[in-house]
Amino acid sequence: QVQLVESGGGLVQPGGSLRLSCAASGSLDSINSVGWHRLTPGKQREVVASIVDGGSPYYSDSVKGRFTISRDNDKVYLQMNSLKPEDTAVYYCHAHQRLGDYEADYWGQGTQVTVSS
Repeated sequence: QVQLVESGGGLVQPGGSLRLSCAASGSLDSINSVGWHRLTPGKQREVVASIVDGGSPYYSDSVKGRFTISRDNDKVYLQMNSLKPEDTAVYYCHAHQRLGDYEADYWGQGTQVTVSS
């Protein structure tokens, strides 16, 4: 089992910045990818950014050049710059575990990001 806890959300003005953090605990062996998703009412869940072990970071077109994902041992970060009102959403940390034939997905509880003047 893996537990994920996000923090760092809040209210920010357009053009501002926020840094989301995700603390992972539990059985972290074989976590081969981590990422951030967001969910806005009335819209589908969007993969914002992700990192697969040994691969290059992935960013959705909507955030490319503004957001940066990073991982430091048991923490995953999402640096968000030049925020826009359309970035308003609940952001979820995600981790994928693969060990042989066993696979599992883990999610945090979500953190609200509101971009508004």
